[in-house]
Amino acid sequence: MLAEIITIGDEILIGQIVDTNSVFIAKELNKIGVQVYQITSVQDERQHILSALENARNRVDLVLVTGGLGPTKDDITKKTFLEYFEDTLVENPRVLQNIKDIFSKYLQRAPLPLNLEQAMVPSKATVLENPIGTAPGMWMEKDATVFVSMPGVPIEMKQLITNEVLPRVKTKFNRPFIYHKTLLTYGKGESEIQAIIEHWEDALPTTIKLAYLPSLGRVRLRLSSTSRDEVTLKKDVDAQMTLLHGLLQDIAIGYEDQTNIQQQIGAKLQKQFAFLSVVESCTGGAIAKEITALEGASAYYKGGMIPYATQLKIDVLGVDAGLIKQYSVVSLPVVEAMATQSALIFDSDYAIATTGVAGPSKGDALADVGAVCIAIAGPNGVVSEEFNFGNSRERVIKKATNKAFEMLLKEISKI
Repeated sequence: MLAEIITIGDEILIGQIVDTNSVFIAKELNKIGVQVYQITSVQDERQHILSALENARNRVDLVLVTGGLGPTKDDITKKTFLEYFEDTLVENPRVLQNIKDIFSKYLQRAPLPLNLEQAMVPSKATVLENPIGTAPGMWMEKDATVFVSMPGVPIEMKQLITNEVLPRVKTKFNRPFIYHKTLLTYGKGESEIQAIIEHWEDALPTTIKLAYLPSLGRVRLRLSSTSRDEVTLKKDVDAQMTLLHGLLQDIAIGYEDQTNIQQQIGAKLQKQFAFLSVVESCTGGAIAKEITALEGASAYYKGGMIPYATQLKIDVLGVDAGLIKQYSVVSLPVVEAMATQSALIFDSDYAIATTGVAGPSKGDALADVGAVCIAIAGPNGVVSEEFNFGNSRERVIKKATNKAFEMLLKEISKI
């Protein structure tokens, strides 16, 4: 079964907002065995929308449309639906009451006529209730294709997908099972990984697809398959994943949706009754942000410091000024001293330290742009490494963050 997602709005096409709606919808559809064939973004323009609807009808079973349902003149999705389905508007009493209730409860005022007009819906539509917004969803059918129109506001779209759309899709369509399993790896690039698993990949059954999903310092390996037999499907994919995990056990850290490297670090720290601190220069708090994004991080994370200026490394962190003068601020001796001081100041068992030149300029550092030094202080002493992560500031920070977690996990795992 195939679906297409159509997002409507000039704001998407000019890059003013990021289309997160399609990501959510695609994931939810995949969970129930619906394959997204295409994602299309169109302007707030009548003919563009009409063409997109007709083109989608000719290639998929389900079309999910978001955006253009607001009360203002630039929101033309409902009018275009009327034209496409050759329909007329009728007032829906439940939608009308919902609009009044929302204005009364949350805005403490009466709705404007423009707001009340949102209770006018196509006569052929099955109305999908939207209790947190004034624009309802609409389910309409043409020939053998189902069209669903939803507001573009993410929170409203999500509740409609979850509570209204997916239950109807499950009832309406006979769907196969789609199963993905994704292995998380750290420390090797996709070409290195491919060389290791080449023979296994060549022998992979044609019914199972392997995808390499590289990011900065990490590679995810996804196995995917489709079948009407869910039990056999999962058994076959899991068996291949076991073989893959065995080949990559040195760099594999777990499976997506089950764990990530930050969670593994947290679990190991708690098992050791150990604490962590960070001192970040070039990463500017990116490491601490990922640590504290996890619920329960206070059980093992003491705190951090961002002594971005060189003088602060001396005055606040306590790094020897002579060490910086001798080796420069971006050096292994300095980053090791930073990690040691972090563990001392925060009374932590482990500490991460980073110093480097994220770019685009070098500042007061002698090192080249992209140079990063990372140190991990722990019960076994201090380990450090020097890297060059290129000349893109964003990539340097992200790569340094990922590498710091990789080094920390390795050290924690030694205990």
